[in-house]
Amino acid sequence: MTIARILRPLIDDAPGLLLRGYGFAPHIWARVAPLARSAPLRLLGHEAVLVRGEEGVALFYDEARIARHGAMPALVQETLFGHGSVHSLDGAAHRHRKATFVDVAYEDAEVQRLLPLLEREWQGELDAWRSGGRRTAYDAAVGALGRAVMAWSGLGGTSAARTRWSHRLAQIVDGFGAPYSPAYARAVWHRWRSDRLAERLIMAVREGRSHPAAGTALHAWAWHRDGQGALLRPRTAGVELQNVLRPMIAVSRFVAFAAKELHDRPEWRERIAAECAARGSIIGGRYATAFAQEVRRTAPFVPVLPGRARSRVELDGTSIEAGGRVVLDILGTDTDAASWADADLFDPSRFVDLDDYEAIAAFVPHGGGDVRAGHRCPGEKLAIVGLAAAVAVLSDPSVTIGGSGLRVNRRRLPTKPASGARVRAAGASCPLHRR
Repeated sequence: MTIARILRPLIDDAPGLLLRGYGFAPHIWARVAPLARSAPLRLLGHEAVLVRGEEGVALFYDEARIARHGAMPALVQETLFGHGSVHSLDGAAHRHRKATFVDVAYEDAEVQRLLPLLEREWQGELDAWRSGGRRTAYDAAVGALGRAVMAWSGLGGTSAARTRWSHRLAQIVDGFGAPYSPAYARAVWHRWRSDRLAERLIMAVREGRSHPAAGTALHAWAWHRDGQGALLRPRTAGVELQNVLRPMIAVSRFVAFAAKELHDRPEWRERIAAECAARGSIIGGRYATAFAQEVRRTAPFVPVLPGRARSRVELDGTSIEAGGRVVLDILGTDTDAASWADADLFDPSRFVDLDDYEAIAAFVPHGGGDVRAGHRCPGEKLAIVGLAAAVAVLSDPSVTIGGSGLRVNRRRLPTKPASGARVRAAGASCPLHRR
């Protein structure tokens, strides 16, 4: 036996997630057969198993075998999702609270209600670029997506106020995965500020000082009752309100990756621009939507998700006892060679005219399984239409996407193109670099 194999049981893999980032899972998979569905590892002193592909998704989202409570590290749970959020619940308590998220965000009528708000906000960003604005694709997306989802959720306030809160929520997403950096301290600070603001919004509704429309997220969470019929604590209700807002703002990271891919694929920009011109709208185009789906499949965002085994489970020859962690490789499943043809190739055509994306078991950028009964994100439809609108705007021939600053640091969690993708009016040039 080699020294490495002798020492393997003594080495904890947890630090590798911070040191390797998105290279963590590939490093673990390198220890086993190329198309293995499971790989043993050691996390925080305990035996664990990394899983991927359709088989891994089926195991991970089986609530009879895998629990979520206590699985997510507190540094992530408290900062990103918030204390007491739905992400830490299981069983009946999870299904009861999840039902409100489904009613608010997943039903088609609610998605349709968001579309004109997205069109208005993204058209405003396009007009700003045409007028010489210098916001990156990422910064523009934080503002546009944030303002749209806040108006859709029933929040009042000015456009400037919504933009400010959007950027604070974006800071939470930016820092939650980097506990070694100042970004994490900023994330914790903005978490505290956002929790206070969201709690005040909930109390304003309950005290009759604010009157959001029935069916909006603010109204729903202000009056949500738990399984025993009691209103949620105002702070918890505010946390869940943010769990409607923040995921949409997090899509801004996908927007930055979309800009990078559009820069590298001018033929797709032309195709999407022609479609938008023919339809007279930046919303709902089949090519823009297909491009958005391929960005979601390939862009590094959530690397892995943890759960805990309720009883002894086994997959592809690797077993874990009750209480051990089962970790789903999200990016590895979305780019799994056993599940996707030409898995490493960026090819939006694979999603053209494919409506039932939820039926693809190995497509899990927003989680897998059943939306209503399981832990799949109910805001996935909102994310898709928001990202597709961004793709359409970034394909407009009146703007260009700069080629510098598109490098991606895959050790940093979460990551994005370094510059956020610079966008400017077509034909414009920096006066310091004119020839």
